Amino acid sequence: MTTLQAVILGIVEGLTEFLPISSTGHMIIASSLMGIASDNFVKLFTIAIQLGTILSVVVLYFKRFFRTIDFYLKLVVAFIPAAIFGVLLSDKIDALLESPQTVAISLLIGGIVLLFIDRIFNKGEEDNADKVKYPSAFVIGLFQCLAMIPGVSRSAATIIGGMQQKLTRKAAAEFSFFLAVPTMFAATAKKLLDFYKEGHTITPEEGKLLAIGNLVGFVVAIIAIKSFISFVTKHGFKAFGIYRIIVGAVILALLWSGHSLHII
Repeated sequence: MTTLQAVILGIVEGLTEFLPISSTGHMIIASSLMGIASDNFVKLFTIAIQLGTILSVVVLYFKRFFRTIDFYLKLVVAFIPAAIFGVLLSDKIDALLESPQTVAISLLIGGIVLLFIDRIFNKGEEDNADKVKYPSAFVIGLFQCLAMIPGVSRSAATIIGGMQQKLTRKAAAEFSFFLAVPTMFAATAKKLLDFYKEGHTITPEEGKLLAIGNLVGFVVAIIAIKSFISFVTKHGFKAFGIYRIIVGAVILALLWSGHSLHII
């Protein structure tokens, strides 16, 4: 991996992590198009630079992260389903991560859902993400498990889960951001542990690339979060649905026409 490739992946991660368009799917496609997706360090890199985007949430919502114990307990409750299913389905998830076709189909299906989600759940009652009830937090956590399928989008799944629990678009999006912190931290920690267990080490040059990727992801994510909240509050999710359908269709067309995305 070169410095330029690290910057590109950092931009992709920062732009897509909190948007309902699947950051994992975009990272897989981006690294595949650059021909580096099969490298062990790149696989670690695409997960580890989530730390930068986690930090962007903490910085933007600093006061709300240090308010009450109740807030953290709700995040723990919402995180539990992903923790359980993540351990049980780890091998299957890793296998799916190497399938551009899975990403494309997930993007398409998710895009169709987003076209209609504003009509299906158009009666949001709670506009404060801090006031999510414990049962609702757990249900949102169950929705998050859908994002273990590459291309589904953790953000989309949890936002839809929040809206299904009567949160407004804004509140659902914010709770999705908050839930990303323990979820992405755990995913990064597990990936790092697995990386070392397999006998790999991070060289000084690779450490530099990780630092660059995290810094770029952090800056871009701050811009993306601010823009997303404003956009989705006014316009809803239809535009993201259309984008997902276009990207998914293009990927499928490339695959079916014989083009390789260099996953293996």
